[in-house]
Amino acid sequence: MTTFLSGGTGTPKLLAGADSVFDSAETTVVANTGDDVELGGLLVCPDVDTVLFEQGDLLDRERWWGIADDTTETHDELRALADAADLDAGPRYLPDEAQTAGRDLADWRRFSGVGEFMEIGDRDRAVHLTRTSLLDEGHSLTEVTRTLAGALDAPVDVVPMSDDPVASIVRTDAQSDYADEMHFQEFWVAHRADPAVADVDFRGADAADPSPAALDAIAAGPVVIGPSNPVTSIGPMVAIDALREALRDATVVAVSPFVEDEVFSGPAAKLMDAVGYDPSTRGVAAAYPFADAFVLDEADGTDLDRPVVRTDTEMADERDAECVAEAVADALELVGRAPEPTGEVA
Repeated sequence: MTTFLSGGTGTPKLLAGADSVFDSAETTVVANTGDDVELGGLLVCPDVDTVLFEQGDLLDRERWWGIADDTTETHDELRALADAADLDAGPRYLPDEAQTAGRDLADWRRFSGVGEFMEIGDRDRAVHLTRTSLLDEGHSLTEVTRTLAGALDAPVDVVPMSDDPVASIVRTDAQSDYADEMHFQEFWVAHRADPAVADVDFRGADAADPSPAALDAIAAGPVVIGPSNPVTSIGPMVAIDALREALRDATVVAVSPFVEDEVFSGPAAKLMDAVGYDPSTRGVAAAYPFADAFVLDEADGTDLDRPVVRTDTEMADERDAECVAEAVADALELVGRAPEPTGEVA
């Protein structure tokens, strides 16, 4: 068994080439749910869905979210209606009293569907509608995620980090022109990471339990953390006490999303600086004290206090991802947890 911890881009890219190194039938992906939002009454799980769509060979690989060649007629009409009615297209949070009313899993992250600030494709929307309906029928998010994985022919087991609500909340700098706090999706999607950041909170993490499937997968390990954002992709998981303790007991290899102090993509550098970590590979190591070894880019000369394997960590295609997966396997071997052979003939 090998367990991957996944956000929405770095680890899914690694998974795209990992099946020749790690047996898919013996792989579990624990996906971040701190980025989830309820939008127009539908629960949208961006990081979960990126893994599902990538594994189901549906993912739009140009954007690394959504379904390839999806149409957006419903989304376009929502935007047109908002414009015609002279309504602010959002993000439009529901009133405070509505943020913890109704479906508990959506606490603190409810948005109106008016104007729909996140673009949702039509096929993509069908996934969110099915998910939300199954949750309303009484199924857990873990059960629903596994049901969707089966429907989309994902070869790996995909589970959420928790069946409880955890919301990634960005607190803005006091001098910012933006609201004092906002959900990560507003920060990233609506404002393109423009607001100055003072801190990031994981609301609900102190009361959340790991999903039993996630906890079992980490215990079975070893665990691989792809080049995901340490703050908003892995941070919500680490903020749950039982998951953090499980990681301390597991064998963990992490791939840095930095080359020294240069990040490959996304707002990781800005967010790490805000929460007190150096925005660099060294800062990633500080954020992951439970990691036993690291995979760094061959151009990254950072000297760490743990074993390191170097390779070209930029993943432009599946072959690149396979090379990084091979480096992960080498790092696991260094710490005594070599992956079982896949049985494939090279």
